Amino acid sequence: PALTRPVRFDRQGYVPLPDIKGRYEILKVHSRKVKLAGSVDLMRLARQTPMFSGADLAAIINEAAIIATMANKEAIEMGDLEEARDKLRFGKARKSRVIDEKEKAILAWHEAGHAIVQALQTDYDPLHKVSIIGRGRMGGAAFSIPEKDRIVYSKRYMQALLRICYGGRLAEELYVGDMSTGASQDIHQASNVARAMVTEYGMSETLGPIKFSPDENRQSFFGEQKDYSDKTAEQIDQEVHRLISTAYEEAKQILVEKKEALTALKDALLKYETLDAEDVKRILAGQTISKPTVSD
Repeated sequence: PALTRPVRFDRQGYVPLPDIKGRYEILKVHSRKVKLAGSVDLMRLARQTPMFSGADLAAIINEAAIIATMANKEAIEMGDLEEARDKLRFGKARKSRVIDEKEKAILAWHEAGHAIVQALQTDYDPLHKVSIIGRGRMGGAAFSIPEKDRIVYSKRYMQALLRICYGGRLAEELYVGDMSTGASQDIHQASNVARAMVTEYGMSETLGPIKFSPDENRQSFFGEQKDYSDKTAEQIDQEVHRLISTAYEEAKQILVEKKEALTALKDALLKYETLDAEDVKRILAGQTISKPTVSD
């Protein structure tokens, strides 16, 4: 505050994170010092790195160079860049971790559930890959590629996100016959999204376009004060529950209808551990996939 108070500086400017075009140009600059394979698509990588700073993008190039060198490659390949991005965002892959076979099967069902639901959402970002290899605190994950930098999020986008969040829990519930703690972060995210849709974004048809969440800058001697009645609070809870219940049932219907593809995807994850979007598309189309296995 002492440095930025009036008179200290005549001009103050806000420097935002680079957009997709800026990220592409930054990647081009930092990649000049390394050798890239002909298959590398820097625009694709720019799409995959929303909210990355210039320093983050430089780190991706450097980390990809290390990965390629350790693999005795003559040039950095697209897979090296994507692995470097995932390592920086989610943590190093725990490939050496030994997982109980039963837990591994549950994890495969869980991630297959996320991937199937996400692959069939037309209002959400396209599926990029799905993996049961842990990173950081995650046991596995289904990754997406944003089609563009988003400034606003539509109601349909957020409803699709709710379905995807519950895809993993539902796959366990339907085909494992039990529930695990693996869905805790999914439930946390879905609950926050649904409540924000109702209280912040005015996306409830029942309550209308009214803001019910507390103002962050508002302080009261008596603590947090609500600007609505207990009856309205009950309606908010009902609307949040309705949004989640609807998404839950819609995701459940998808996984029941796609049981054969879900099972095939689960088996493929156990065999290969990581699958890309094209692999998932082939499985959904009833085709088989063939690639090097984990032991190859």
